[in-house]
Amino acid sequence: MKKINKEKWKHVEKLLNDQGIIGALAIDQRGALKRMMKSYKEPSDRDMIDFKTIVSEKLTPYASSILLDPEYGIPAADNKDANCGLLLAYEKTGYDSNDLGKMPDLLDEWSVKRLKEAGADACKFLIYYDADQIEINRLKKIIIERIGSECIAENIPFFLEILTFDQEISDNKSKEFAKVKPQKVIDAMKEFSDDRYNIDVLKVEIPVNMNYVEGYGQESVYTQQEAAQLFIEQSKCTNLPFIFLSAGVSPEMFQETLLFAKSAGSEFNGVLCGRATWAEGVRVYANEGEHQAKQWMGEKGKKNLLSLNEVISQTASPVSQRLQSLE
Repeated sequence: MKKINKEKWKHVEKLLNDQGIIGALAIDQRGALKRMMKSYKEPSDRDMIDFKTIVSEKLTPYASSILLDPEYGIPAADNKDANCGLLLAYEKTGYDSNDLGKMPDLLDEWSVKRLKEAGADACKFLIYYDADQIEINRLKKIIIERIGSECIAENIPFFLEILTFDQEISDNKSKEFAKVKPQKVIDAMKEFSDDRYNIDVLKVEIPVNMNYVEGYGQESVYTQQEAAQLFIEQSKCTNLPFIFLSAGVSPEMFQETLLFAKSAGSEFNGVLCGRATWAEGVRVYANEGEHQAKQWMGEKGKKNLLSLNEVISQTASPVSQRLQSLE
């Protein structure tokens, strides 16, 4: 159990639904969203802003909070539902493919103070992490320590998003990576649960690749019993609240995964779900325009989000079981 001061806790409360769970919507993608749009058209900055604003307008009435980037997302933040909390991303996009072990970088023109001034209830930072890269991880840890200190100074919650990888395995969707993924995820969560980083919530991957769980895919790396045990091990490896990211899987697969996690005994505290909710809307926006995209988001996007909300209401545990306010 971690305890935080009252001001920080007030920000956390703005990010929760009425069950005390994080049911957040993510559309802080920049490079990834541009690549999605490029399948249909060359995206302009206006396209990026407009699409994020459509998602925010149409879906935030059904989300506990929304994650946006300050580069394209501020107009979307201005158009969110008044009852929806706001997380703002602090990392630059596009460092996932560099040759230096995926070293993170902060947005040049922003600080945690400025994110808070822009209305953020929390700062989110993304890090790619391979627990076996000892030297470069020392530098990554220093960056996270600095951000944690900024968040302490501003009394704003710090959400750390961890995406694991293996320097020797190029395809993180491969069977080879599926074999090492559980330990990568759990080791990273253990490391960043240390008090020195001042992290309040971990945004993490499912500890297995469900496509390689017996009965869920064509090949299996783990039996269902082994997969269930890994969900339990993940849940016990940290005292911090942790939420699952959707990693671009289909809405149906993500919801099935959450049900599996619950049945296994995982005590996760919600989700921060992006593409699994709105991805198909990119095609509609690019090919059919803003009006049709708004209609799609208000119908199919809403349906995806409401279905997800129903699942997390049955599966997630309240954040207060792991994070509370100091008296």
